[in-house]
Amino acid sequence: MLPIPRPPELWPRLGRLMFGLVLFGIGLAFMVIAELGLSPWDVFHQGVSERTGIPIGRVVIITGLLVLVFWIPLKERIGIGTIANAIVIGVTLDLALLVLPESLDQLAVRWVTMLLGVALVAIGSGFYIGAGLGPGPRDGLMTGLARITGRPIGLVRGVLEVAALIVGWALGGTVGIGTLVFALGIGPLVQFFLNRLELGPVVKDPG
Repeated sequence: MLPIPRPPELWPRLGRLMFGLVLFGIGLAFMVIAELGLSPWDVFHQGVSERTGIPIGRVVIITGLLVLVFWIPLKERIGIGTIANAIVIGVTLDLALLVLPESLDQLAVRWVTMLLGVALVAIGSGFYIGAGLGPGPRDGLMTGLARITGRPIGLVRGVLEVAALIVGWALGGTVGIGTLVFALGIGPLVQFFLNRLELGPVVKDPG
């Protein structure tokens, strides 16, 4: 397990963590209803959802928990944020899709919704990563594989995301311009917001 912050430090970090994960889930919901393409992992999640009838948010949760199983041989360190990430994003995504319209008619509105979704995912990432309470399941898989294989993180991430994209597309997930916008924009946007939202290293509770 990652170090647990002291109680006075823990609550603001938890607040930022949960706020970020909720923003992340809402951003994904916006991208879903825009129907212009999803991130590679979410193409996979949507494809599985289309084939099984399981709500996409629940697929996000199941996938995250299954990915954590692979952390065991990789000896990755689970944090509070890791478990929260696996659950809160999926729950928020399903709840948001219950209140948002199922589809949007005007192309301009769909574009704005997609771009807003990418922005919310980036801001949410800045909050939850900046909280310093542990990486998400898919991020830990990426860093763990990079460590044991000696390959660059960028290469490992690319292979994982291309694999998720291909499988998800084959299953019926939505691939489109939004997928490209996400792929090109999410890295710089997350870095931009993370630089402004990061809290610094966690201090371990001596008790």
